[in-house]
Amino acid sequence: MNDTMVTLVGNAATAVEHRETAAGVPVARFRMAATSRRWDKARECWTDGETSFYTVRSWRALADNVAASVAVGEPLVVQGRLRLREGEQPPEKGGQRWFAAEIDAIAIGHDLSRGTAAFRRVVRARQESAPSQRPVDGPEFKEVEAATTSSAKGRAEPPPRPSGAAGNSPQKASAA
Repeated sequence: MNDTMVTLVGNAATAVEHRETAAGVPVARFRMAATSRRWDKARECWTDGETSFYTVRSWRALADNVAASVAVGEPLVVQGRLRLREGEQPPEKGGQRWFAAEIDAIAIGHDLSRGTAAFRRVVRARQESAPSQRPVDGPEFKEVEAATTSSAKGRAEPPPRPSGAAGNSPQKASAA
């Protein structure tokens, strides 16, 4: 395979557009701004270069997670396949040629050199041919239900930690 793999560091320039294809496959799309920086020896400071804009697309589970996690202005690191497209506007719009750089993302994350983030594993329901062995009102169901609730920003809330989670165990507290 002769794909050109790239890693971009920049900011989300537009809101994430999340939709499903006609076949029911989730896809997310947003624009990303990447500005090069260089050290200016004469002025002894960092200076910004030109800003390049890329269209970033993600598919399936990554698309769902991007839609729940990324907002405009957030610093991101994107890895994926670079696609360069070109075309020509219709004569009534000037007939000029255009070029576009698109990234088919395989990984997207927040740039932790510029802030912090909290990872939350997504619990997805599996389609099973046999009836589920778990009770619907058991602790597993409540965790999945809690993981799918949304906050005011539309982001997934983390499931509640069990009381015996690391660092919260009453046995460890009394033993110390």
